Amino acid sequence: MSDAIEYTIYGDDLQMVEIELDPQEGVRGEVGTMLYMDPGVKMQTGTGGGLFKGVKRVFAGESFFISTFLNEASGKQTAAFAAPFPGKVIPLDLASLGGSFICQRDSFLCAARGTEIEVTFSKKLGAGLFGGEGFILQKLVGDGMTFVHAGGTVIEKTLQKGQVLKVDTGCLVAFSPSVDYDIQFIGGFSNALFGGEGLFLAKLTGPGKVYLQSLPLSRLADRIAVAARTDNKGESKGASGLGGEVLGDIISGL
Repeated sequence: MSDAIEYTIYGDDLQMVEIELDPQEGVRGEVGTMLYMDPGVKMQTGTGGGLFKGVKRVFAGESFFISTFLNEASGKQTAAFAAPFPGKVIPLDLASLGGSFICQRDSFLCAARGTEIEVTFSKKLGAGLFGGEGFILQKLVGDGMTFVHAGGTVIEKTLQKGQVLKVDTGCLVAFSPSVDYDIQFIGGFSNALFGGEGLFLAKLTGPGKVYLQSLPLSRLADRIAVAARTDNKGESKGASGLGGEVLGDIISGL
């Protein structure tokens, strides 16, 4: 049974969540995400249930240890959490979502005490090999509030039974266990080589709820890496310059 916490999300593109705790209520947070806390809140860091629990979290893209923030004061206290890169905080009420939700690796931010972070595996070989997140995904289990983090703007969609949505593999954040998750080859030589979207798309088939992100951390990191590259004159190469260089290499090799 998870603690019944209250929360407020602050910010626009750099969001954080503040959790209000009654006496003896607690919230679990990913290591390194705590922003601030009142003096009556005590932090306890451990594996959260033994060695095996810690190992499962590592496979799910989280830290081996997890911190619990418990209100030991006689009145209400607060603790706040923020993610390490720009984006949005997605609140998930697991009780209204059937008791579990599947998320991309390392997306967990914090949750009411009593929520478990488990490992789930992609059931299909193609999705595991080419789906962007591999075979291992996170499964959040419980009946309380859970918060995950996504990059850029968050898009929420509710798929009807049989409804199909094709998504860039890196833009998928979380989805209901009832959603069928597979990958599909993008098709076409020019699309695959010059489309810039990779070779595969995630294919989601309803029913169920899906959360997408407009700016995955991997895409942001790629852009920063391109901008940081310099030519022999020390001038920064933009994306267009890099594209011209790649095209020139292809032509010269013909």
